[in-house]
Amino acid sequence: MKTWFVLFRKEWLEMSRNYKVIWIPLVFMLFGLMQPVSSYYMPEIMKNASNLPKGTVIKIPLPSSGEVLAQTLGQFNQMGVLILVLAFMGIVSAERRSGVMKTILVKPVRFASYITAKWVSALLLSAGSIILGMLSAWYYTELLIDDFPFINLVKGTGLYFIWILFLLTFTVFLSSRLKSSGLVAAFALVFSILLSLLTSLLDKWTEWSPAQLTNAAASLLTAGKVEGPFLLPLGITFALALVFLYLASVRK
Repeated sequence: MKTWFVLFRKEWLEMSRNYKVIWIPLVFMLFGLMQPVSSYYMPEIMKNASNLPKGTVIKIPLPSSGEVLAQTLGQFNQMGVLILVLAFMGIVSAERRSGVMKTILVKPVRFASYITAKWVSALLLSAGSIILGMLSAWYYTELLIDDFPFINLVKGTGLYFIWILFLLTFTVFLSSRLKSSGLVAAFALVFSILLSLLTSLLDKWTEWSPAQLTNAAASLLTAGKVEGPFLLPLGITFALALVFLYLASVRK
């Protein structure tokens, strides 16, 4: 366990040196505050951005607080996933190319400890960034739109993070198997897009899909309860994440 904590501290030191612990949370906070602000000022934005005849009145209904927060999760599911995959695509493959991995593993260090230390550090940074982003969105939503129950925010964010946990675990698995960080990012992003697309198009046949968790989180924010499949995709997501983590921890 002592060796594992040394590896874990190494990961955080490296993320501090390349400023990931700063810029990733800041980007998510920016995404979080942009959605309620843009929703509130959208009529003014449309009025100033379009060449409409004089006297034209633009009336855009103000979305509910839950809809704004669900739209924030939608932003996270697009740009946020892209940022996290790009940030962690070389979490293992980059150290293999540079020779750092060999330097570490010639010592009495288990490969599973090496991988899980990286996995946990990536999850913690991602979780902190998403929490800060949703808190920013919640604060400005309460300020500009309407009140929203904090407990529903916690439940919706937690449910969405399970989907992120799955994608990050898959990214770590790919990084442990592929030498090219670019290929890791490409495969992870294509996998995420295809799974989300197939889940939305073939909803009845993909009730097991981990991407259903994003729909469940959005419905919890908008309707106050989970609508649609929940327990099955939740179980499948945890099971697949454990499988990918195990495969990543098995040294070739």
